[in-house]
Amino acid sequence: MPAVLPEGEPVPEDGSLPATALVSVGARGFGVYVHVPFCASRCGYCDFNTYTASELGGGASREGYADTVLAELALARRVLADQPPRRVETVFVGGGTPTLLPADDLARILDGIDRTWGLAPDAEVTTEANPESVTPESLKTLRAAGYTRISLGMQSAAAGVLAVLDRRHTAGRATAAAAEARDAGFDHVNLDLIYGTPGETEEDFAASLGEVIAAGVDHVSAYALIVEDGTRLAARMRRGELPYPSDDVAADRYLAAEAALSAAGFSWYEVSNWARTPAARCRHNLLYWTGGDWWGLGPGAHSHVGGVRWWNVKHPTTYAARLAAGTSPGHGRELLSAEDQRVEDVMLRLRLAGGLPLDTLDGAGRVGADRALEYGLLAEPDFRAGRAVLTLRGRLLADAVVRDLLP
Repeated sequence: MPAVLPEGEPVPEDGSLPATALVSVGARGFGVYVHVPFCASRCGYCDFNTYTASELGGGASREGYADTVLAELALARRVLADQPPRRVETVFVGGGTPTLLPADDLARILDGIDRTWGLAPDAEVTTEANPESVTPESLKTLRAAGYTRISLGMQSAAAGVLAVLDRRHTAGRATAAAAEARDAGFDHVNLDLIYGTPGETEEDFAASLGEVIAAGVDHVSAYALIVEDGTRLAARMRRGELPYPSDDVAADRYLAAEAALSAAGFSWYEVSNWARTPAARCRHNLLYWTGGDWWGLGPGAHSHVGGVRWWNVKHPTTYAARLAAGTSPGHGRELLSAEDQRVEDVMLRLRLAGGLPLDTLDGAGRVGADRALEYGLLAEPDFRAGRAVLTLRGRLLADAVVRDLLP
């Protein structure tokens, strides 16, 4: 089941933000995240804030969801009325499975965002989708509505791996959906892979990489399987039905991904993400990683504006009830200190191909950076130029490098 939200301090009933947070809204970019919490079934590894029909209970439904999101958007407009963002540069609709909503509903939500704050002329608008949840017709509707990018959850090309993950699509459907998205006119298409699933062979992953490359997409995300407590996959491992993932295997898979994707013309720009061109990089995720502002719409969605982070109540029924009563759906929030923001900047920027300026580090962090350089985890030419940039070996040990830089 979905993880428990942190508590934080209470969010005011009207959702208002401190005046200090409103001084420079969007100075480092402004985006909108829309969470769609519905899934046809729950994958065995998933602990996201998503719900199948049987898990929803009464008081929430897909049919009225777009209107509920638009109600939160109206609240957001009131909160930022005195200092609205200059424009919305990125929109990302995630889930769950956003494309379980009718394409017309997703179009209405995007139109609502445009009417509220205005989409930039070159705005990146992404929706996630499961391969079986889109059709050529729905994709054309989304593209006509202004969606420019789609991210498809492929995970693997091997039927056995998909079965272990409890994925519903058949092997080959993801690449077929990618072709349909290109035919519909999407500017950018991403395929997501998961590696290190129990039972996955070296050949399975090589085949998955081969199919991704042959699909002609311009972006690939590849993540090691993480087994979260409370998931069906974790329970199977505790019972001994499946082995736990191997760190050594995960490292081998990552090296295989880097080799295959770089040979095919992709370049890494974040530890788990590769793009064919700079224009194909996910600008919305870069907004997160570089400290921009965004408003998160939907149950459990997180937002960040001017050093204030807050998160909505988790369940769709409670979320809808709060908005129907005219109050903020915010569950809790935290005001980030300058040091909090510096620490997050180090943690996130280090994962980017551009790295981070060494002068972001304090004295102890600089000692850690010297040590990481000595171990071959940071690139020497960049280091001499005043930046901490991960080497390939450093990318494999990125979390350890972060610990060195933030002792």
